[in-house]
Amino acid sequence: MAVKIFYDKDADLGRLDGKTVAVVGYGSQGHAHALNLRDSGVNVVVGLRKDSASWQKAENEGLAVKTPAEAAREADVVMLTVPDERMADIYREEIEPGLVAGNYLAVAHGFNVHFGQVAVPDGVNVFMVAPKGPGHTVRGHYQEGRGVPSLIAVGEDPSGDTHQIALAYAAGIGAGRAGILETNFREECETDLFGEQAVLCGGLTALMTAGYETLVEAGYTPEMAYFECIHEVKLIVDLIYEGGIANMRYSVSNTAEYGDLTRGPRIVDEGVKQRMKQILEEIQSGNFAKEFILENKAGGASFNALRRRGGEHDLEQVGEKLRGLMPWLKENRLVDRSKN
Repeated sequence: MAVKIFYDKDADLGRLDGKTVAVVGYGSQGHAHALNLRDSGVNVVVGLRKDSASWQKAENEGLAVKTPAEAAREADVVMLTVPDERMADIYREEIEPGLVAGNYLAVAHGFNVHFGQVAVPDGVNVFMVAPKGPGHTVRGHYQEGRGVPSLIAVGEDPSGDTHQIALAYAAGIGAGRAGILETNFREECETDLFGEQAVLCGGLTALMTAGYETLVEAGYTPEMAYFECIHEVKLIVDLIYEGGIANMRYSVSNTAEYGDLTRGPRIVDEGVKQRMKQILEEIQSGNFAKEFILENKAGGASFNALRRRGGEHDLEQVGEKLRGLMPWLKENRLVDRSKN
């Protein structure tokens, strides 16, 4: 069955008139949701801990900021954009006590709802609006008059209008300009985790790192290895983003295309696909969710060690040096840690 796609013409932003939307969290997604909704005319309050470094950032943007508990009590719609590993505790301790029948609880990723870490009281509606891009892109595109496609899903609908509220919210952050795709919590969560682990983050970074190490270990200079295996990935991805894989193959040289078609399947072979299936099974069974939740409950020692080791890899130092030769990369940055 074909996926349903909605646009601004299908959404009524007026559904949010007279309602207060609390965006809990002000990280990558949180700041984009709050600012885009505010600029779309929605009454927004941001929910943050009093000691959060983001409190001042949100106030500097003219947003009202309150504690998560205060924001939840005041709001009709509560959007949770806090990290997956912290969401369940924040929800139970600060959000759930303030929810009443007729409220709407929303999430930007289905992890905690799908895996049973967040359950709402009777009478509370549940929906998801999940942009298919980082929050900094969601904000940047909105400011340029564009949008990032987003997924919506309805989990609980006692009020009977949750789908319309979800569409209005998605339009408010700019998604209606690009396309709002209807899905469900299971499909969004499991495909999102798989994409991150097997391709977009885990698969891609492991492939780039392995390519870099192969060239350096063969005696080539780290700078050449970085350019060929890391820096130029963006050039290829931009061509695919623009018009698909065929568009990229049309643009590159015949030598590159022949090497792609004949050597690529030797790198990503049937064994890789079998391991991808194993990773998908770990996601579908809940084993990855359990592992991730337990890792963070134990203090995240292994997670932090892996993060530190990745940051200390030689390619990070080489990349920093080479990016210093390209000052234009700092212009119009999507990620500015002092602001968002």
